[in-house]
Amino acid sequence: MAVALKLSDELVEDAKATAAAEHRSVPKQIEYWARIGKCVLENPDMPLRMIQDTMLSLEETKAGQAEPYQFG
Repeated sequence: MAVALKLSDELVEDAKATAAAEHRSVPKQIEYWARIGKCVLENPDMPLRMIQDTMLSLEETKAGQAEPYQFG
């Protein structure tokens, strides 16, 4: 469901540069920041890099790119 939001010009300008560098649209960049922020708040003891890696692994699994880990 799409919802129109009013965002500060400063946030949008910050998102433009980061979005270009990370090959995302501005709305997708802001959505990504919101998801990361939510995860950080929900998991205060986890390092940011671990949260990002976990989010990536979940998306890779959804895309069928996961492989079983071979122990030993």
